Amino acid sequence: MKLNVTICNSFRKFSGLMFKSRDTEILLFEFSKNTEIRIHSFFVFFPFFAIWIDDKNKIVQIKKVKPFTFSVRPKESFRKILEIPINEKNREILKLLVGD
Repeated sequence: MKLNVTICNSFRKFSGLMFKSRDTEILLFEFSKNTEIRIHSFFVFFPFFAIWIDDKNKIVQIKKVKPFTFSVRPKESFRKILEIPINEKNREILKLLVGD
């Protein structure tokens, strides 16, 4: 299965899914070294899945993030984050990653 993502530049890393609609694209955040930064969902009006990935492209953790959550981070450091909005267009990829 091919996953179409938008790779986030510095500004987009700050704004992420904020003020977007549920039907927006999947976002990929890449970092130059392992990190433990936190994410939030202020001004994100829909739930999404955050998928943290290490430097070997192994999934570190998957978590459903609800709107207006103050702080979320995985238990391990990571190199990339995917933010996948929960919507009909992403149904198959989410089913593959997290089940029904």
